[in-house]
Amino acid sequence: MVDVFDQVEEELRSDRYKRLARTWLPVVGGVLLLALIAALAWWGWQTMETSKADKASIAYQRGLESLEANNLVGADAAFTQAADEGNAAYKALALQHRAGIAVQQNRIPAAVELFDEAAGASSDPLLRDPAVYKAAMVLMDTASLEDLQARLEPLTEEGRPFRAFAREALAMAQLQHGKTAEARSTLVVLKNSLDTPREISQRAELAISAIDDGTAANLPAVTRAMAELEAETAAAPPAPRAQT
Repeated sequence: MVDVFDQVEEELRSDRYKRLARTWLPVVGGVLLLALIAALAWWGWQTMETSKADKASIAYQRGLESLEANNLVGADAAFTQAADEGNAAYKALALQHRAGIAVQQNRIPAAVELFDEAAGASSDPLLRDPAVYKAAMVLMDTASLEDLQARLEPLTEEGRPFRAFAREALAMAQLQHGKTAEARSTLVVLKNSLDTPREISQRAELAISAIDDGTAANLPAVTRAMAELEAETAAAPPAPRAQT
């Protein structure tokens, strides 16, 4: 009799397991299939991103080599490809190089547009702030003081990498528009800040002296020349960093 009960219990367990299998195996199989699809999609995306980064790196290097050879057309094409295919770092740097080429070709509105696009390509201040600063320098002789202040003042905040340069440019803009007292205040803060590079501090001190002894009337011409020099010679950081 015990054997009969054991056999019945075994058959009941068998039927229960079969029902569980019919219920859950399709679910488990579906989950595993989705996991496999997700893994393959991730691998494909990683492969694609790596391929794009490689292409962007090659294009960026080709652009630098073309610049050294004074082949502006070839450089612009290479940097366009790097910006299109690269991550935020490559895009920000490549667009800044394209803007620099536009400045050399005296296409100032196009240069400003490219600098602005570069500034929007990355949230990293080390990549973004140089583009904003260069756009302001290019516009120094033509833009309103309000526009220049809107571009430069955020760069003068604590911890920003171009803080001293932006503060000097802001003083230049104020002098350019006849705001001598405001420019002097900006220069005093610049001169006395501990994080101001020595050469910028020295320039600020000379400008303050010029304001104080009444020779500041010649400073707008100086600021224009400095702005043109900065716009022509300012270069992007030498190598892109990983996207953040």
